[in-house]
Amino acid sequence: MRVSNFFASQVIWLVLSMLALPGAAPAWSQASGSDADSAAIKQVCADFSENFSRHDAHGVAMTFAEDADFTNMSGRHSHGRADIEKWFVGLFQGNLKNSQRTDTVKSIRYFTPELAEVDADTVITGTNAADGAAVPPRKGLMIVLVTKRNGHWYIGIFHEAEYPAPRGATTNPPAGGSQN
Repeated sequence: MRVSNFFASQVIWLVLSMLALPGAAPAWSQASGSDADSAAIKQVCADFSENFSRHDAHGVAMTFAEDADFTNMSGRHSHGRADIEKWFVGLFQGNLKNSQRTDTVKSIRYFTPELAEVDADTVITGTNAADGAAVPPRKGLMIVLVTKRNGHWYIGIFHEAEYPAPRGATTNPPAGGSQN
């Protein structure tokens, strides 16, 4: 879990550092998305969640760009739409076969008219442990870079981090909630 958080933060800082290079900052400061772009990006996130909850690995994969990168809460990485689909096939036949997922977009930040970053609260229920026991709801942050290709938005880079459970608790805090 800490590896995933560390990795996600490193990727975000790398992207932000690259955008700070000479010539990139003016594009960033001028970038803004239209209402239609924001709605389309939110729809990609909703399509991901809905396909996840239907256990449709192909549908999940189709929300990703062909050359996308996916890193889950445990730090497991997949590259490319085909590998992402293969990974989800296994998950949906295993510990996530009864799972449901909700992602609530909190913010969209445009770097260019074709590149944006999305933060979303994530809640996954119905996960089973290796022994078949029910796992409490998992809450975390979905961090994605989306890219617009041929007029359509796709997930290009996907990272998620699970919020840690507060001390003495058996579950993590509600998405969007604070820890004591």
